[in-house]
Amino acid sequence: MSLPQVCVGYLTRRSPSGDLQVLLGRKKKGLGRGNIVGLGGKLEPGESAVEAMVREIEEESGLVVAASALTPLGLLTYLFPHREAWSQESSVFVCTQWSGTPRESDELNPVWFDVAALPVDEMWDDARHWLPGVLAGIPVRATYTFGPDLATVVDPV
Repeated sequence: MSLPQVCVGYLTRRSPSGDLQVLLGRKKKGLGRGNIVGLGGKLEPGESAVEAMVREIEEESGLVVAASALTPLGLLTYLFPHREAWSQESSVFVCTQWSGTPRESDELNPVWFDVAALPVDEMWDDARHWLPGVLAGIPVRATYTFGPDLATVVDPV
C-alpha cells in the first residue's frame, strides 16, 4: 500500500545575536491542530515534493522560495495503526534563502524559534527524535509508529 505523500520544510536564519533560528507555527486546523509544526502539507496530483514545498511555504507564510534553494534532508514515514488514514510519508527540506516577510495564514502563524530551545513538547512527538539533527544538516530516514492516543511515538526506528 502506498502512503499519502506530504512535505515539510524548515526555513532557518541567524538572529542578530548569531543564534540559529527556525520558522515554525502553531497549526490552526486539520491534522495536528494545536501543535507547533514546520511549513508544509499534502502533495497535489502530479506535483513533486519540491514543487509542493515551494507552494506550501508561500501559502502558509507568504514567503517566496526558489526550488533550487530547498535542500532535501530526508524522508519520514508516519504510521498510525489506530487511525490508518493518518499514515503518510513526508519529504523533509531545509532552506536558508527566500524573499518576503513571514505573515499569518489560515493554516498557521509563523514565528521564529531558537534552534537551541526547540518547542518539542508542543510539537508532534517524533520531532524530538530527528528535528535537531536535520537542523544541524544531518539527513534523516526513519519510521515512527504512533500509539492508540494518536500522539505518542511507540516505535521510533
